[in-house]
Amino acid sequence: MKRLALFAVASGVGIAALALLFGALYSEPGDHRAIRVSAFVAYGVQLFTFMVMLTVRGTNVFAAWGLGMLLRFVALAVVAFGLVKIMVLPATPALLSLVAFFFVTTLVEPVLLKR
Repeated sequence: MKRLALFAVASGVGIAALALLFGALYSEPGDHRAIRVSAFVAYGVQLFTFMVMLTVRGTNVFAAWGLGMLLRFVALAVVAFGLVKIMVLPATPALLSLVAFFFVTTLVEPVLLKR
C-alpha cells in the first residue's frame, strides 16, 4: 500500500508539472480542457496499471510490464478514436500530453516495483 501511495503522489506531481508545461505551449480554445482530460485519464490509468503490476510482479515481472504497456496502449486508442471525438477535443494537445503523462509516470514504476 505504501508503494501505491508513493506512486500516486509521484505521478500526481509529474502529471501536474507536465500539464502546466503543456498549458504554456498550447493556448488555443479548448487546448487546456484537452490537457486536463488527458491528465485525468493518464492518472487513473496509471494508478490502475500500477495496482495490477504490484499484484502480478511476484509471478512474472515481464508479464506485469507487458500488461501495463498494453493497458496504456488501449487507453491511448480509446482517447484517440473515441474520447477526442465525443468530447470534441483538439487531438494534438490531448494525445501529445497523454503520451507525455504516460511516459513520465512510467519512469517512476521501476523504482517502486523493486522488492
